[in-house]
Amino acid sequence: MNGKVKRLELGEHIVADPLICHGKPTFKGTRIMVWQILDELAHGMSPAEIVKAWDGKITRRAIAESVSLARCSLLDRHGRLRHPDELPAAA
Repeated sequence: MNGKVKRLELGEHIVADPLICHGKPTFKGTRIMVWQILDELAHGMSPAEIVKAWDGKITRRAIAESVSLARCSLLDRHGRLRHPDELPAAA
């Protein structure tokens, strides 16, 4: 193996590509990072407001997928907190 990190398809709408935004998860075909959309949701923006704010470059389905991926990174399939050894390291 050549040791190069490759593009990682995280879902239908989300990708982590080392050549785009330093490998941070983004929405396919954009440089819009997932954390930006999650922050907007956390600050009370509705999915409809987010779609409008980003001129339709992000869809409601893409927003839902970002929430789902965030949930899966924190909780197991039963809704319990993942074991600390399974959680991603804090940046």
